Amino acid sequence: MNGDRSDLHQARHPRPPSWWVFRDNGTHHAPSDPLPPLPAPPPWRRFRPDTDSPPLDIPEPADSSDVERKLGSCRAGTLDHGVVDVINAAIQLRRPMLVTGQPGTGKSSLAYQIAAELGLGRVLWWPVVSRTALRDGLYDYDAIGRVQDAPVGTGPGTQRGPLPDVGRYLTLGPLGTALLPWKRPRVLLIDELDKSDVDLPNDLLHIFEEGEFRIRELERLGQSRREASVGTADHGSPVVVRDGRVRCSEFPVVVITSNGERAFSPAFRRRCLEVELAAPDEERLAAMIESHFGPQPDARTRELIRSFLELRGDGSLAADQLLNTVHMLTNGAADADEASWARLRAALWRSLATDTSP
Repeated sequence: MNGDRSDLHQARHPRPPSWWVFRDNGTHHAPSDPLPPLPAPPPWRRFRPDTDSPPLDIPEPADSSDVERKLGSCRAGTLDHGVVDVINAAIQLRRPMLVTGQPGTGKSSLAYQIAAELGLGRVLWWPVVSRTALRDGLYDYDAIGRVQDAPVGTGPGTQRGPLPDVGRYLTLGPLGTALLPWKRPRVLLIDELDKSDVDLPNDLLHIFEEGEFRIRELERLGQSRREASVGTADHGSPVVVRDGRVRCSEFPVVVITSNGERAFSPAFRRRCLEVELAAPDEERLAAMIESHFGPQPDARTRELIRSFLELRGDGSLAADQLLNTVHMLTNGAADADEASWARLRAALWRSLATDTSP
C-alpha cells in the first residue's frame, strides 16, 4: 500500500544504511502486506511463550483514517538521520524508546510512523495521567459487573447463582495486549509518562525485562480452568490466556514520550534508548505540510514557514500551530486584507512560553 510515496524522501536522503529497517520513507503498510522479517533480537531479548499454539496474527486496522489524520498521506523525511539511527537500534535490540522534545515536535507521531511503515497494525495507545497505575495498562477486571450478572434465585432469601465465566469480564489494556504472543511486534505508545505517579516508571522495569505478566483472577482458577478467553485493547475477537500468564514472543516496539516535567531513575533510563527530537527545521516543516496538504508548497506557504521559524526562536511555537495557519491560508483567510491576516496569524501563533493563567 502506498509504496510509491517514498520518492520525495529518497531524493532528499538517498541510500539509507543497509541495516535500517525503519527508513522514515512515508510508506503505509498493512499487516497482511508481504513484508520482510525483522532482524532477530539479541539472545538476551528473546522470549518464548509457554504454549505450543502458533503466534497470533496482527489484526488488520478497522480504519486507516486514524493514521492518515495523524501523519497525512506521506509523512517522510521529518526525522534527523541520527534519530533514525537510534530508532532502528531500539527496534533491533527490542528496547523501549524514551522520546523527549518540545511540544509539537512529533513525539507521539513517531509511534504511528513506525507502525505504518513496518506494517505493525494499529498503535496501542496508553495515555498516562497522574493517577495511572501499572494495572491500568495490563488489564481491567469488572468484578462488580460479574456479580451483577450472576443469576438471581426466585425464592425468598435465596442467593445469587454461580458467577459467570471470569474471562468475559477481563480485558487486556494496551500494555497487556502488546505483550501477547504476536508473530511480529506490536507498537505500544506510552504517552507522557512524565505525568505519572513517581512509582509507575520503576513498576514498568520488570515488564520491560521479562516481557510477561500474570492475571491473578485467572491464576486463582488453578487446575480447574487452565484456559480463559479475554478481551483485548484491539476490541476484536478474544484471545486465549493459559494458566493466567501472558508472555510475548516478540517484545513490542515501545515508544515512551516525555515533556521533561520530571526526571527518570538511572535504572529506568538504562533499559531505554533515548531519542531527543529537535524542533523541525524548514525542510522538515515543509515535509509535514506536504504530507497533509500535498506536494510542493507554494511561495506563500514557504514564506509562512520562514516567518514561523523567525518567530519560533527557542521553541515557543509548536509545529501544529504552523499546520493550523497553513490550513487557514488554503481556505483563503489571507485573501481579505493584510491587517486581518496578520491579526489571525498572531492569534494562531500565540507563544507557548506566555503564561495566560489568571
